[in-house]
Amino acid sequence: MPTDLPALAEAAGADCAERIGMAKIAKAAFDGQDLKPMWAALLGKLLDGSATPGEGLDLALVAQLIGEKSSGLAIQHDVLQAQQLYRVTCTSPAPRLRVLALAAATDMGSNTPIEFLLEDGDIELLMLYVVPGAELPSPLPAHDVAIVIASDSEDCQHALHEINAVAARWPRPLLNPPERIWHLDRDKLHALLAGIEGLSIPATVPVDRERLVEVADERELIEDVDGALGFPIIIRPRGSHAGVGLEKVEEPIELSLYLDERDEQEFFLARFVDYSSEDGQFRKYRVVFVDGTAYACHMAIAKRWDIWYLNAGMAASESKRLEEATFMQTFDIGFGRRHRSVLAAIAERIGLDYFIIDCAETKDGSLLVFEADNTAVVHNMDSPDMFPYKPPQMRKIFAAFADMIAKRALSAAEQAA
Repeated sequence: MPTDLPALAEAAGADCAERIGMAKIAKAAFDGQDLKPMWAALLGKLLDGSATPGEGLDLALVAQLIGEKSSGLAIQHDVLQAQQLYRVTCTSPAPRLRVLALAAATDMGSNTPIEFLLEDGDIELLMLYVVPGAELPSPLPAHDVAIVIASDSEDCQHALHEINAVAARWPRPLLNPPERIWHLDRDKLHALLAGIEGLSIPATVPVDRERLVEVADERELIEDVDGALGFPIIIRPRGSHAGVGLEKVEEPIELSLYLDERDEQEFFLARFVDYSSEDGQFRKYRVVFVDGTAYACHMAIAKRWDIWYLNAGMAASESKRLEEATFMQTFDIGFGRRHRSVLAAIAERIGLDYFIIDCAETKDGSLLVFEADNTAVVHNMDSPDMFPYKPPQMRKIFAAFADMIAKRALSAAEQAA
């Protein structure tokens, strides 16, 4: 620790607001519960001035879940101006550890959904939102381990810079430091992972709209934009998430039609890799890394290349679920073993304490990596009747995460003794 930097102190009784939190509210939505009565009740309390900050933040989340994103973010902005520290209800009356999650003031998909990882455990979760115009509290709320849950997205940059400025003198172990999260951006990840034997990761190239118009009008070749490109390409607006604006483009005329339907000025391009299996279906895997160890999270199977779990129809197909169960239950001797050296190299180069990759297998058996991030949802919300193989695997991941927290806390305590 640099000797010229003052230590960050901690306060045992920091001002903290209670809230229901994402895990319980998202589970209600996932199960099909109508959230509008909750929305109406919380909104009524907000309008009559009786809502607590925690209720205000829960209202902002409910708004996003029912499709009122702009309203939810506006409410969240106002609430966070007055209160930045929150406690999510812990099921244990005597938590053994306290985790401080450092979040950005952003939409519900751009912070690590850490509540799912610690749900029903004996670790207390505090969430501190790092917002423009409000300095980090001094002293900090007391905690055993801190973890940065903000993503590398544009609206999280303020939070990451604020945390990074004091990371070197953080009083407790700080997991997922900003300097590592910044490497996850789509156009940086390829350079970080390039050269790993057995890994395929097409370069993601940022291109502005004006240049793409030149290609669409056939005044310039796509290969001249960047040597890594060539039709067909995958295109998405820069900064987009969850497949928004993601399309495969086969030729210039299709690019022209795509641009006619979008008004963004910056885009990410990558060459398309056909990762279909012999049966014509595409298989996409999510792998979770906890403390350097890889765990199976889920497997999606569909006829379409732009696949994610919610559009794969897994619940409607017993054969797909059987294949996913096999993937999970044999991961250590199957998929994980086949790609052991690649997964180990990915964990080492990315260097985060917790992150995920979405990936596939190419026709030649290489591991094809689509993206890596620290904010993908890892949950145990699926029906155990429909997906009986999932709860044991999710509990395994959650236990590994809790064990990592405990190990970091113990190591820090031993060094301080």
